[in-house]
Amino acid sequence: MSFPRLRISAASLTFAVALSAGLLPAGTAHAAPSAEASLSTVSPFVEPGFAATCTWHGFGEGEAPPWWLLFADPLCVEYSKRDITVDDGGALRFLVAEPSRFAVTMLTCRYYQKDHWSVQSTAGATPWVAWDGQYWWDKTAQRAGARLTDFRINGRTVGIGDVVAALRPSFPDLADALSDYGQAAGETGLAGGLPYDPRCALSR
Repeated sequence: MSFPRLRISAASLTFAVALSAGLLPAGTAHAAPSAEASLSTVSPFVEPGFAATCTWHGFGEGEAPPWWLLFADPLCVEYSKRDITVDDGGALRFLVAEPSRFAVTMLTCRYYQKDHWSVQSTAGATPWVAWDGQYWWDKTAQRAGARLTDFRINGRTVGIGDVVAALRPSFPDLADALSDYGQAAGETGLAGGLPYDPRCALSR
């Protein structure tokens, strides 16, 4: 049987990632969303159309962005979040910085964030969870996207890429159908629609 490169539902992708993470028992495979539920609600991750015009603003561990970025459009930022560690104050510094990082996104119609996460008990310990992320929205085009790479839970990679690798030997056509959403270990990426925003529509 051949599996066309369908657009896959968010529920289908969530199920596949959970299965690869061991969050669902193997016997629940029959509960996967049906083909009818897999209509074109999401599509593979792509860079936003405005990415080439980005002026990137980089911030270190626990560093808050300046208030004037609130008025940047597009707003493109990169955050280091690798020191979310219990015993050295890294987790507290992260929590203090996050409100202002969120606040600068409030006005922009076009936003692109890259970040690098690692959450662990102490420096040098195996992270409880870690990943590199890309997230964007373009309210003028009513589109958004997200991609996680090298996503790990307690050192184990988790993602559509892991599902693709597991399926490839026995179900290559199904692996091909899923591979647009992640090919590398720990990778999952997708894009989808956004609600209409009249304020941003006027800025086209």
